[in-house]
Amino acid sequence: MNIDWASLGQVFGVSLAATVGLVGVFTLGIVAGSPRTAGNAPSSLARTGAYACYAVCLAAVAYGIYLIAA
Repeated sequence: MNIDWASLGQVFGVSLAATVGLVGVFTLGIVAGSPRTAGNAPSSLARTGAYACYAVCLAAVAYGIYLIAA
């Protein structure tokens, strides 16, 4: 049994970068959509940015499911 270590390293690197990036975008969405001070709602621009971050996360998850199911 031969293991292609270079390919395994590439898969590990890409999956690590995708995971860190996706968690970062989701965190940015949470921060953008949270109230800045007690009782104040986020602005419409911040809420739109939060929704955009969530849409990016949803698209990445959907693409991953598409790659697995195809």
